[in-house]
Amino acid sequence: MNQARTFLLIAWILIAYLIWDAWQQQFSRPQAQAPVSAQSVPEAGTPLAADGSVPEFQAGLGSVPAPSPGLLETTQPRRRVSVRSDRLELQIDTQGGSLISADLLGYRQQPDPASPPVRLLDTDARTFFVAQSGFTGDRAGLPNHLSSFEAESSEFILAEGAEVIEVPLTWVGEDGSRLIRTFRLTRGSYVVEVVDSFENGAASAVTLQPYRQLVRVQPPALPGSAFTNPAAYSFVGAAWYSPQSKFDKRKFSDFRDKTLDLVTADGWVAMLQHYFFAAWIPNPGEEHRFSTGTEDGGRQRIRTLGPGISVEAGGIAQTSARLYVGPKLQGELESIAPGLKLTLDYGIFTIISQPMAWLLGVLHDITGNWGWAIVLLVVIIKAVFFKLSEAQYRSFAKMRAVQPRIESLKERYGDDRQKFQTAMMELYKKEKINPMGGCLPILIQIPIFISLYWVLIEAVELRHAPWILWIENLTAPDPYFILPLVNLVTMWATQKLSPTPGMDPVQKRILQIMPIVFGVLFAFFPAGLVLYWATNGLLGLAQQWLIMQRHEKALAAKGV
Repeated sequence: MNQARTFLLIAWILIAYLIWDAWQQQFSRPQAQAPVSAQSVPEAGTPLAADGSVPEFQAGLGSVPAPSPGLLETTQPRRRVSVRSDRLELQIDTQGGSLISADLLGYRQQPDPASPPVRLLDTDARTFFVAQSGFTGDRAGLPNHLSSFEAESSEFILAEGAEVIEVPLTWVGEDGSRLIRTFRLTRGSYVVEVVDSFENGAASAVTLQPYRQLVRVQPPALPGSAFTNPAAYSFVGAAWYSPQSKFDKRKFSDFRDKTLDLVTADGWVAMLQHYFFAAWIPNPGEEHRFSTGTEDGGRQRIRTLGPGISVEAGGIAQTSARLYVGPKLQGELESIAPGLKLTLDYGIFTIISQPMAWLLGVLHDITGNWGWAIVLLVVIIKAVFFKLSEAQYRSFAKMRAVQPRIESLKERYGDDRQKFQTAMMELYKKEKINPMGGCLPILIQIPIFISLYWVLIEAVELRHAPWILWIENLTAPDPYFILPLVNLVTMWATQKLSPTPGMDPVQKRILQIMPIVFGVLFAFFPAGLVLYWATNGLLGLAQQWLIMQRHEKALAAKGV
């Protein structure tokens, strides 16, 4: 296969892949759900509604009874407790003891330093996303995510020099039972440990089952097209992991048609989005039931239901779990829980993308700049595939050498394409030219290119990262279109340098417009991706020119 046809093949494969992926994102997107009404998310100071507007357990997993009307009349008004560590700023609602807001202090919504931090958990109707927990069991009136708690203070801040901050909330039942829920944050961590200590104040034993759940709505569609906004390609929905089924995920649109019911002794449940996620991580060794469900107001839920705990009258039982609320940092996630780094969802290219992401991180540690790390990564990939590329370009040089003879054959046979093709193949055989020699090396590299494309899309480390001069954000398009222009010129020069023996006029015209098509397409891609393609193209062009020049001189010396 000659270089021009190879180029066309690669171009059409990449375009087809991008179109297919954009189609999947656009037309597999869940239908817009009815927004959560203001009544279903009461503001601070509003007493708990007696109609159970905050969803209860659904049938099949036990029931969490709503507080009795008598208890509702005596509950204190709800309030929010602010908690701040070096990485997180949280809001805890005393109504349910739930985490209802989480700001990631190290990540801004926009590159501007004055921009507010990324908010992952939120009670806004359009982006509703909360973490809840509670108990169900064989007795009514157990503390759940509808119950009222009390807090010692409305504000907790991690003190300078301190490593841990603890935030206790207290619930007291009508029978004298007491639950102390403690939120524990550690310096330098996005993990929130939630410890529940239950004291049975009743005259008889009780069996408890702890549950933890994440509830959110389908977030609004992102601006821009799927081609130009990398976040549009990233998965948004629920995910879970267990030693048996490994990593799995589910789009919000599939929640009503498919239900999860998985019993496992280890694992975690999560809600994912581009760059960030939240996950409940039960204690290892405890048998939990993972489930999904759809609630009122278009909310989707993933839940873990823990093992039964028997508490004698006057006895105390303690249970705990960890909640991760933060970015998809590959270097940290696996140390938190097995399989947690799989939240960096590279799809079918995971086996290649994960090592690439690791290598990119190592190169960043060396250079201190993500842009130069991308450049070095391309250099390494080119070095690994050097021998393949050398064979490819030697084949191109041979084809260039016989191109005048092929043109003569084309004139001789005119419109008889069959005879022309037969004669051309005989010439290739005589000159020991493998027409597939230029195709196979590129085909082998396609999975590498696409895998790196996904790494650059998913890597939160590159978010808002600068490179040099005018490139102040590698995840945004080049503001002056310099990199796309370099890429376009490189593709044009590569096309001119490549042989096109026997190509018909239609194929030549398509080949000529390809650099323009890709130049326009890449003009709206994130600068980090264009930097990769431009660097790869420049190195490939230089390598091709040097190898072909050397080989053509060798052929000329032999009188070929």
